[in-house]
Amino acid sequence: MAQPVTRILGIAPYDGMRASLEKVAMNYPNVQFDAFTGDMEDGAEIVKRYGTEDYDAIISRGGTAQLIQTLTEIPVISIRLSVYDVLRVIKMVENYSSLYAVVGFPSITEPAHILCDLLGYELDIITVHSAGEAETALGRLRQGGYKMVVSDVVTHTLALQNGMTAFLITSGMESLHTAFDEAIRISGYLQELRREVHFLRRIARERESNTVIMDAKGELCYSVKERPEERQLELLRKRIPEIPPGSQIKFYQNERGSLYQISARAPRIAQERYYLFRYAVTRIPLRSDRPGIRALSSMEVTHLSAGSFYNISGAMGALEDQLNAVAGSYQPLMLLGEAGTAKEQIARAVYLRSPRTRSPFVTVDCTVASDREWDFLFDHYASPLNEREGTVFFRHAEEMPDHSCSRLLAITMETNLVKRIRLIFSYDWTEEEVMPDKARRIISRLGCFCLQLPALRSRSDEISSLAGLCLNVINQELGKQLVGFEPRAMEQLRSYHWPNNFTQFKKVLLALATITDTSYIRSGDVAEVLARERALHHPKAARQPAGTGQPGRTLEQITLEAVRQAVDACGGNQTMAAKQLGISRSTLWRYLKG
Repeated sequence: MAQPVTRILGIAPYDGMRASLEKVAMNYPNVQFDAFTGDMEDGAEIVKRYGTEDYDAIISRGGTAQLIQTLTEIPVISIRLSVYDVLRVIKMVENYSSLYAVVGFPSITEPAHILCDLLGYELDIITVHSAGEAETALGRLRQGGYKMVVSDVVTHTLALQNGMTAFLITSGMESLHTAFDEAIRISGYLQELRREVHFLRRIARERESNTVIMDAKGELCYSVKERPEERQLELLRKRIPEIPPGSQIKFYQNERGSLYQISARAPRIAQERYYLFRYAVTRIPLRSDRPGIRALSSMEVTHLSAGSFYNISGAMGALEDQLNAVAGSYQPLMLLGEAGTAKEQIARAVYLRSPRTRSPFVTVDCTVASDREWDFLFDHYASPLNEREGTVFFRHAEEMPDHSCSRLLAITMETNLVKRIRLIFSYDWTEEEVMPDKARRIISRLGCFCLQLPALRSRSDEISSLAGLCLNVINQELGKQLVGFEPRAMEQLRSYHWPNNFTQFKKVLLALATITDTSYIRSGDVAEVLARERALHHPKAARQPAGTGQPGRTLEQITLEAVRQAVDACGGNQTMAAKQLGISRSTLWRYLKG
C-alpha cells in the first residue's frame, strides 16, 4: 500500500531557515512542501493569503508559530531550539569581550536557562513576548552598558536598528528534521482519525437506532441519521436534568403512535459536558397496567429519596457503615423491623450506593400484587427477573402468598438468579417476636444478609439531634425559621413510645412545624399532637375516665392518674402499660416515683 502524501506549509522567519527547510524536505519523498519567508505578522499574513485548506500541517518557529496557531485549526509545529543550538552561539560569543545578554521569546530563553543550570554559566537572560517588549528590554540594556545580544529574529532585527551587535540563534538541522517528523506523525494520526470517524458514521447510519448529541446548553450538535423535529428535541432536552454523570438512564417516549425506547448518558469530552441519546422504535409493548410492580430509574429513586427521613445527613447513625458494606454485594438482603422504620428508604439507599444504578429499581408491593402480576414476574419474557444487573425489591414480604414465595425460591435456586439480580426483601417483624416461618425460609434458602432496622424508641437518647436534623429540612420545605423546642417539649418527644417509628416521627414534626408561629415549638402543641397520635394508635389507653378532666387539676395530676389507671388495667405490668400509653418504661417509672 502506497504511503499517503503529507502536505506541509513552511513559514520561516529568515531566508536561511527557509533554505534549510527546503533542503531537509528533500529527504522526505512522501512530503509535498511549500516554503515562504515571513516573521511574525508577515508570516501570519502569508497564511491568510494562501489559506490552509490544501495543507495537513504548518512548520514555523517561535513567536511566528504562536501567532499562526491563532489563525488556523490545522496543526502548527514549532521548530524547537535545542540546548546545543544555544550553546553553539554562546561559544561563538565568548570570543568577544563585550557585555551581552540573551534576549528573546521563550523558545530561546528556556533552553538558555537549562544550559546555565547544566554548565554553571552566569548569563543575563530576558524573556519577551512581543516586539514592543523586546524594544523596551533592549533600551534598558543599552542604558546599562550592554553592546551585544544573543537573540531570535525579532530581537536581532531591533538590536541592529538600535546600533547593537546581535548574534542570531539559528536552528540546527536536527531540529528541522524533528519538526518534519512530528508534522508527518500528527498529520498521519489526524488522517487515520478522519477515516475512523467516516467509518463509524457509516456503521451508525446502518443501525436501526438514531443517535442525537446535544451540548451543555441543550443545542443539537450531531445526529447520525436525520435531524429530529424540534418537538422531539424539546422532549429530549426535558430529560437532560435526569441524566446522572457517569451513568445511563433508559425511558420510553410516545411519538405519533410509535413507542420509542431511549437510552441517555452524559459523557465529558475535552472537559465539556455532552448529552448522547440513542433511540429506536421498541417492539416490546410498554405495560402500565401492572398494579404492585413499579420500575424507577436511578434519577427517579434519587428524587423520591430526597424527602425521606434517612436521607437527612446523620439520621442513619450506625446503619451508615452497614449499608456501605452491603451495597456492592450480590447477596440477597432482608430488611427486618417494625412498621415505620423506613425499610423501603433503606432499600433505595442500598440501590443508589450499588454499581447497578444503570438498571431500574423495581419494587414489587406484595400487599397489592395479584396472581396475574406474580405470573408476569415468573413467566413473562419481559419480567424484571430476566434482566441483568437489576435490583428487585419485594416490599412487605410478609404479605407474599405462600405459593408465590415457593415459586420465587425455586426459580432463584434453579436459575442462579442471585448472580444476575440483587434481591431485597422487607419484612415487618420485631426481635421480641418469634420469626415467622416465611421469613426463615427466605433467609435460609437464599442466604440473605439480615439487616435489623432499629425502632425509634431504641434511639431515644438521639431524639434531640434527630429532631434538629429533621426540623432543619422541614424549615426548608415550609419556609419556616424554627430554632428548636422548649425543654419540656423535647422531653415529651423523648418520652413518647413512637409505635410507627420514623414515619410517625417526621409526621409529628411536620404537624408541629405547621401549627407553630413562634421560634420554638411549645410543649402545649406537642402534648396536643401526641394526644391525637395516642388516640390513633392506642384508642383504649387514650380514653380516660371522666374524673381525669375535672376543673382545677394540673396537667401533672391528670397524667399521673392516667398512668396509675393504665398500670392497674394491665395488672401491674408496667411494660405493657407504658406501651399502651405510648411512653417509655423509664418515663412511666418516673411518673410513679414522683
